[in-house]
Amino acid sequence: MLLNIHSYYSLRWGTIPMEDLVDLLIAQGYTGGVLTDINNTSGALEFIRSCQAKNFKGVVGIEFRQEDRLLYIGIAKNNAGFAELNEFLSGHNIAGKPLPDRAPDFSNAYVIYPFGTVKLATLGENEYLGIKSSQLTKLYKAPPALFAKLVALHPVTYSKPEDWRLHLQLRSIAHNILLDQLRPEMAAARDETLPSIGELITAYAAYPQIMINTYSLLDSCSFDFDFSGSKNKHIYTSSRYDDRQLLEKLAYEGMVRRYGPNDAVAKGRIAKEIDIIDQLGFAAYFLITWDMIRYSDSQGIAHVGRGSGASSVVAYCLGITNVCPIQLGLYFERFLNPSRKTPPDFDIDYSHRDRDRVFEYMFRRWGRSHTAILGTMNTFADRSIIREIGKIYGLPKEEIDRLIADPRADENRHQITAKVAAFYKQLPSNFPNMRSVHAGGILISELPITCYTALDMPPKALPTTQFDMYLAEAIGFEKLDILSQRGISNIKEAAVIIRENRGVSVDVDAVDTFFNDEEVKRRLRTAKAIGCFYIESPAMRQVLVKLGCEDYLTLVAASSIIRPGVGSSGMMRTYLHRHHNPGSFTYLHPILKEQLSETYGVMIYQEDVLKVAIHYAGLSPEDADSLRRAMSGKDRGGHHIEAIRQKYFHNCAAKGYDIAVSTEIWRQIESFAGYSFAKAHSASFAVESYQCLYLKSHYPREYMVAVVNNGGGFYHPKVYLREAIKEGGTVHLPCVNNSRAQTSIRGSDIYIGFDQIDSITSETISKILAARTAAGPFKDLESFMSRTRVTQEQLHLLIRVGALRFTGQSKKSLLWRSYPLQSTTRPSTGDQALVSAATQTVTLPQLDDHPDEYYYDEMELLHYLVSCSPFDMLRSPFRGDAMVADLLQLAGKMVRMVGHYICQKSLRTKKGEPMAFGTFWDANFDYLDTVHFSESLRQYPLQGAGTYLLKGKVCLEYGVPALEVTQMAKLPIRPDPRLQE
Repeated sequence: MLLNIHSYYSLRWGTIPMEDLVDLLIAQGYTGGVLTDINNTSGALEFIRSCQAKNFKGVVGIEFRQEDRLLYIGIAKNNAGFAELNEFLSGHNIAGKPLPDRAPDFSNAYVIYPFGTVKLATLGENEYLGIKSSQLTKLYKAPPALFAKLVALHPVTYSKPEDWRLHLQLRSIAHNILLDQLRPEMAAARDETLPSIGELITAYAAYPQIMINTYSLLDSCSFDFDFSGSKNKHIYTSSRYDDRQLLEKLAYEGMVRRYGPNDAVAKGRIAKEIDIIDQLGFAAYFLITWDMIRYSDSQGIAHVGRGSGASSVVAYCLGITNVCPIQLGLYFERFLNPSRKTPPDFDIDYSHRDRDRVFEYMFRRWGRSHTAILGTMNTFADRSIIREIGKIYGLPKEEIDRLIADPRADENRHQITAKVAAFYKQLPSNFPNMRSVHAGGILISELPITCYTALDMPPKALPTTQFDMYLAEAIGFEKLDILSQRGISNIKEAAVIIRENRGVSVDVDAVDTFFNDEEVKRRLRTAKAIGCFYIESPAMRQVLVKLGCEDYLTLVAASSIIRPGVGSSGMMRTYLHRHHNPGSFTYLHPILKEQLSETYGVMIYQEDVLKVAIHYAGLSPEDADSLRRAMSGKDRGGHHIEAIRQKYFHNCAAKGYDIAVSTEIWRQIESFAGYSFAKAHSASFAVESYQCLYLKSHYPREYMVAVVNNGGGFYHPKVYLREAIKEGGTVHLPCVNNSRAQTSIRGSDIYIGFDQIDSITSETISKILAARTAAGPFKDLESFMSRTRVTQEQLHLLIRVGALRFTGQSKKSLLWRSYPLQSTTRPSTGDQALVSAATQTVTLPQLDDHPDEYYYDEMELLHYLVSCSPFDMLRSPFRGDAMVADLLQLAGKMVRMVGHYICQKSLRTKKGEPMAFGTFWDANFDYLDTVHFSESLRQYPLQGAGTYLLKGKVCLEYGVPALEVTQMAKLPIRPDPRLQE
C-alpha cells in the first residue's frame, strides 16, 4: 500500500537499488507497492520483472516534479494507464514545456495531489489527495466528503535512516552546491524511510478510512507485462509469410551479384539462414535494415555494416555488409541461433556528416510514435564520484584533479578524501547518475514506444528512451545500431577532392583490386598508414610491421590481436612468435589444433573463444552465448561469468583433462572480458582500412586533406599536414584569397582552412567567402575591409596568422594601418568614408619584424608550425646521436635522440604503477616510439607538447625499434620576441 516509492532511478534523489527494492518491501511485510520515480519510468519494467519473479504485486507510475516542487503523482491502473503517463511526460519533454500544475484527465491512471495543494471540489473521479501521517492533525473538523478522497502518502526515498546522508549528498550534486548550502525544500524529509507495514498502519490508525482508500486504489490496479517475444515491429510487408518471400527474393538476387548464379555453397547457406531467420521471427528486422541501406545508397550515403551481423550471407547479399562470410569462414550461428538468449543487432557505420539524415529517415519511415533512440544510464564511476563529492565539500579543482590522478598518494589523504571514500563505500555498484544517449541504438516498435517508456529530448538529439540497452534486451527489443565514424567521411570526401583536383573518379568499393595492389601491400607491410582507419595508431603500426602484414586475412587478425584482451593475456606475443615460427610450438590440446589452426592455437576472436568453450569444455550453446555476452561487456554486473566458470571446470574434470591445461585455457578466455572482437567485426574494419590505404597510396595529398577536414583521426592535424608534405604537398598558411572554410588543395598546393584558426568565427568565414564569390579576390587591405566588414578582433587574427600576406606588407604594418580604417568601416558610414580614409597619408613608425614573432603567432592561432619546423625553434642545434632510420643497427645500444612530442598512452602496470608509451618525430619527421617504465616516468615525467632530449636503450622486436627511455628533458625554445623589451 505504499503509493510513492523511489528507486535510485530517481536520479540524484533516490538511494534504493532496483535489485534490492522488492526484497526490501517483502521483508517489511508488503505484498504490493507502486514505483513512482521522479519524472521518469527508467526502472518501471525492471521493477515489474522483479515483482513477477517474486510474486509481488507491482504497480508503476510517475512522480511529477517541476524542479524541486512536487506537482502530483500519477499511478497507472493498467498497461494503458502506463502508456498514458509516458505519453504525457514525453510530450512535455519533447516540446521542452514545463509540466502544468494540474494533470490532465487520464482515463486509465490515478492522480494524487499533495494534501493542501488542490481544493476538494476540483478533484475528478480518478484524483485523490495524498496525506502524510505528519499532516493528520490538519483533519480536525474536516468535512466527511474529504475522507473519500484521501489516501496515505508516505514517500519512500531510502531503505534505512543512515541513507539520508547519502540522499543529501546526491541533492547537493544535483544542485552543484556545497553540502551546507542545501536548503530543506531541495531535499526529501528525513522520515522518508521504508516503514514496516505495521508501522504504516499504526501511523494512520486514527483515520482507518484513509488506509481503506489506499488499499482500494492499489487493489484496483493491475499491471501485467509479457517479457517473452520480440517487441520490435513484427512485419515489414503485410504478413510474416510475405516477409519471408521478399527476403528470399532479395537474398537470391544479391547472391547473383555477389557470387554468380550457380554458387551451390552460397545458395545452401542462404537457404539455411533464411530458415533460422524466419523461425526466430527476424525477417522484418533484416528487411527494415535493408530498407535503411537502400535509402542511404539512393542518397549516395556510404556505410559499413559490421559486428556479428557480418557473419550472415543473407546480410552480405542484401548489401547490409560488405565482407564475405564464406571466404572468411564466419558462421551464421555467431549472429543468430535458436539457443541465443538475447536478440542480435546490426551495427551500421555512417559518416558523422550523414548519420543524422539516416536517423531522420528512420523516424519518418516508421513514425515518431513507434521510433526512438535508445538511452543509456551513466553511473557514478570512480573518477566522477571523486569529482562530484569533492565539489560539494568545497575541494579546489586543482586538489580534485590531483586526487583523481593518484588517490593513494599521501598528500591526498585528509578529512575530505575520507568523506569521499565513505561516500564511495556507501554507494552501490552501477548507481545511476544521469541519463544520456546510446552511441547509436535505435528501436522500432510494433506498439507505440510509450507503451514501454517515457521519452527524453536530449540537446541535439531525437526522442530517446529513458531505459538502457540492458532493459531493452530484457523486454525483447532488437536495437539497430546506427553509428558514426570519421573513417567513412575521410573516404567519401577524399573521392570528391580527387575528382575535383585530378579529374579522376575513384571507385572506393573496388576493394578486391585493393587487396592485390602492390603499393598498398608495401605501405601495409611498412606501416605507412598514418590517417588510415583503425591501423594508424602507434600500437597498430607496430603490429603491422611485426607481422609483416601484406594481405587481408593477416590484417583481419591484426585488428583483433591489438585488442586489450589478447594483449593482456600475453597471447599477442605468442601469436607473433608462432606466426614467424609456425613449426616451433605444440598446441595446448588437440582440440585447439582442430579448431584454431588458422590462428596457431591462439584465441583472438570471440568465435575462437566460443569454439573452445563448446568443443573443448563441452559447454552448451546457451552457456556459450552467456560467455559471449560477458566477453562483450554486455553482462551487467557480471552475474553469469562465475556460473560459467564452474561449469567449465566441472566439464573439464569430467573429461579427464589436465587441470593445468584447463586452467591456462580459462585464463586466456577470462582475459577477453569486455575486449573481444567478433571476427566479422575485424573483417569489416579491415575492408575500410584497405579503402583508406588505397587512397593514401595513390592520392596521398588529397587523402590527407580529407582527413584534416574530418577532424583527423588518432593524431593532431599537424601530423596529417606533415604527411602531406612528405608526399610532395606544399602547405600554405590560411589566405583570404585562396583558402576555403576547410583545408583545400589545388595541384600540390594545400591551403589551410579558416576553420583551423583559433577563435575565428563562422560569421567571419562566411563574410570572406561571400565577398570573394561576389567580386573575386581582394586587392589590398582596404578592399578586404570594405567588402567584408569583419570586426577588428577578427581582422587582427587574420593578419597575425598571415592570411593577408598577399598584400606584400608586414603584419605589423597591416595591424597599424587597420586601426584608422577600422573606425570608418561601420555599416552606417558607407564605403565613401572608407575610400576617403584610404587616401589619407598614414605615417608609420619604424616597425622591425622578427621571424620568431610569426612563428609564435602560428603556434598560438593554429597550434602548430607551418613556416618552419618545430626543431628550428630550438635553442640548441643538437638533433641527437641517431635518427629513427639508424635504430635497426643500434639494437641494445644507449643513444640520445631529440624528438618532438606527438602523443602518449598512459596506463598502469599490473602492480598499479604508472607507465607510458610515447610517439615522437625525429628531425627527419620519422616516427619514434618510446617506452617509459615507472621508475623513469616518476623522475622524468612527460610534460605534453614540445621537443625533448631522450636518452635510453634501443629495443628491437620483430623488426620494430623502440627507445626505452631512462632520462628525458624538455628542450628550451627561442624566446618570444613579442615579450622582449
